[in-house]
Amino acid sequence: MTFWRLYRRNWGAVIGLVILLLVFILAITAPWLFPGSPWDMASAPFMPPGEMGMLLGTDSLGRDVAAGIAHGARVSLLVGAVSTVVALFVGVTLGAVAGYAGGIVDDIVMRVTEFFQTIPSFVLAILLVAIFTPSLYSIVFAIAVVSWPPVARVVRAEFLSLRSREFVQAAEVLGKSRLSIVVGDILPNALSPIVVLASLMVASAILLESALSFLGLGDPNTMSWGFLIGSGRSVIRMAWWMSVFPGIAIFLTVLSLNLVGEGLSDALNPRLARQRGGKA
Repeated sequence: MTFWRLYRRNWGAVIGLVILLLVFILAITAPWLFPGSPWDMASAPFMPPGEMGMLLGTDSLGRDVAAGIAHGARVSLLVGAVSTVVALFVGVTLGAVAGYAGGIVDDIVMRVTEFFQTIPSFVLAILLVAIFTPSLYSIVFAIAVVSWPPVARVVRAEFLSLRSREFVQAAEVLGKSRLSIVVGDILPNALSPIVVLASLMVASAILLESALSFLGLGDPNTMSWGFLIGSGRSVIRMAWWMSVFPGIAIFLTVLSLNLVGEGLSDALNPRLARQRGGKA
């Protein structure tokens, strides 16, 4: 049974994929749908949704909320994707080294991982962004720093279970280098949980970036969903749409990523999916 046939059996995952594709299309087509800068004044301040051609209304400075959401989708998705890639690179590398080498190397890597996990991730992200001044680079760096420890633990567990398998022993007997065994033999067999974890990490990164922007620690030169919510929190009774519509965008994107992650888990681990279905 092909991957797609297994994936589409989960209707929630298919719906999540459709929503995620729509968000991607919105982010890509934002410059054509809403030409110009989302920071420019488009109409009178606090214009309700639907009036004067403003689909989702305007904010306190007369900026188009719909344009802000469309352009903000690019920033949120970019930060989520890039920070996840960086975190995966660090986490997979350290986890692979710890799981394959074992011994004192494993102990050192795990102690470092535990040190990062003892600090609340959101507090650490705020501290790092504040130290390096708010910008897209510092936000990506901060999210990557707080995101890699779970990846390292998952990869380490997979490598510990796979390094004693027959195909690994055969590769060692054939004289393959450790790097070749790790990258070419063990890692491909450990990709399933990494792929599923990556989809959930993107969702967490989007939430974390939105929270930082909400607190005023986002890049002041870029429009993001968190910034839109933060700018409307003080006037939410008078202009509820300034916070509600960006909040819905975040909710739908994070929900779709979680649904896609569940579908990937079912497709990559059909045995586990059948067990869940039997229990249900």
